[in-house]
Amino acid sequence: MQVEDILKIVQDVLDERKGHNITTLDVRGKTSFTDYMVVVTGTSDRHLKSLCDYTTEKLKESGIKPLGIEGDLGSDWVLLDIGDVIVHAMTAQARGFYQLEKLWSVDGATTETEITSG
Repeated sequence: MQVEDILKIVQDVLDERKGHNITTLDVRGKTSFTDYMVVVTGTSDRHLKSLCDYTTEKLKESGIKPLGIEGDLGSDWVLLDIGDVIVHAMTAQARGFYQLEKLWSVDGATTETEITSG
C-alpha cells in the first residue's frame, strides 16, 4: 500500500471519530524517520486514545500493522507510529504548548493540509 493510501485512511478515521483541527505536515526531506505527521486535537485523554485505537483497527483491516503507540489514558499526547505516517493526538492545551506545526515549518517549506471537523 502506498503512503498516500495510508495517509488517507488515517485522515478519514480521525475525521469520522470527531478529531478536531486535523493537520497533515509533509516532512519529506526534513527528516528520515517519516514522510508525514498528522496532528489532531482530541477533547479528552480518552478521546485521544480512542482516536489512535480506531486508526490502528482500521489500518489492521487493510493489512497494515502500526509500529507502536505511546501514551495512554491520563496522557495529553498519544503518538501512533505507522512508519511513513506518524499521528500526534493531543489535547488543545498540549498542542498549543508544543506547537508542532510551527516546529516543523521553520523554513516555511512544510506543506500543511488542514481538515476541520465540527
